[in-house]
Amino acid sequence: MKSDMGIFAIRNKENGKCWLATSQNLKGAINSALFKLNFGNFPVRDLQREWKALGANRFSVDILETLKYGKDETKTDYSEELAILRMIWEERLAGEGTTFYGSGT
Repeated sequence: MKSDMGIFAIRNKENGKCWLATSQNLKGAINSALFKLNFGNFPVRDLQREWKALGANRFSVDILETLKYGKDETKTDYSEELAILRMIWEERLAGEGTTFYGSGT
């Protein structure tokens, strides 16, 4: 059984600001991000600071889109497809006025 892959967002419900991440293992990546945020060692300092100040209940974790695996069973690296997916979602969300953690936008 292959893990779900795709893109997810951690979004501040107060100001709409979000952090995006892609992964070939969405569940694992989400669990890792939440673990780091809850224990104060998330690498994006502005997100970590707001998480600590506001509390976890002021944030949502949303899977924005999942990617399907290709028919070629030998393919294991989907990093290019995930990078494109991230660019698409960054552009879409920025067009809606979303600002992002750790990017200066």
